[in-house]
Amino acid sequence: MEISDLRIFQAVAECGSVSKAAKTLSYVQSNVTARIQQLELKLDTELFYRHRKGMTLTADGKKLLAYSQKILAMMEEVECAFQNDEDPSGPLLVGSVETVSCLPSILSLYHKKYPRVDLSLMSGVTEHLIQDVLQYELDGAFVSGPVQHPEIVQELLIEEELVLIAKAEGGPQTLEECSSRPLLVFRSGCGYRARLVQWLKSRGVEPTKIMELGTLETILAMVASGLGVTLVPRATISRLEHEGSIRLFSIPADYATVSTVFIYRRDSHTTGAMKRFLETLHLFRQERGASTA
Repeated sequence: MEISDLRIFQAVAECGSVSKAAKTLSYVQSNVTARIQQLELKLDTELFYRHRKGMTLTADGKKLLAYSQKILAMMEEVECAFQNDEDPSGPLLVGSVETVSCLPSILSLYHKKYPRVDLSLMSGVTEHLIQDVLQYELDGAFVSGPVQHPEIVQELLIEEELVLIAKAEGGPQTLEECSSRPLLVFRSGCGYRARLVQWLKSRGVEPTKIMELGTLETILAMVASGLGVTLVPRATISRLEHEGSIRLFSIPADYATVSTVFIYRRDSHTTGAMKRFLETLHLFRQERGASTA
């Protein structure tokens, strides 16, 4: 079995068809088909269910996919291990929740110092980003913490105050009124959403309506329009607070503080790009601490 066989297998699994995988890999379709058949023959099992809509992994196929993800990730680590740590290059794929207000400053600082690194950012909710890191799909991610998992290392970035926000003029005047309004939140798996629902339940309140929205910008716009309420770090709504378009409500201390952490796999090789990224985070924390002291 060759590494290229696993790359072809993984491409077919991700694309759901031989033709799409062949196009992605710039291979001839017949070559992809032959390599999959040879792999099945070698392992003496069927890796895919074939149907008119494409190909779906069998139980053995899912088992092989788990192994191939680990093997290919290790091969990438081997290649990255020989990079120049002082001037790293290559890809660095980072995920983040949308509410990290200091993220632009961190990424800008990193890019200026290490322009040869191909830095990419993916947004998502905490629960899904954690899974992406565990599945080697992300090199690391900024998520709501703390994160307790034996395979994950977490680096504290910031701690922030969470506030409940609603429309200022004509909006709810008290926490009790807020409790009866629709909750404007990210999809399930968001740490702030979980915190908001947990807090309301501690008050004996079951949310009457939960509306899932795709971006922080949309959520804030809908709050300002009076559609509902949400829970966010105070730093993310400084402009709206200054404009007076929203009203802020403090919540109990047990729910009012959120930490943002950067996570990565414990068993991952620390590439030059990642090493310098972690250094940038530490530098940012030091400078932030000095400026607030």
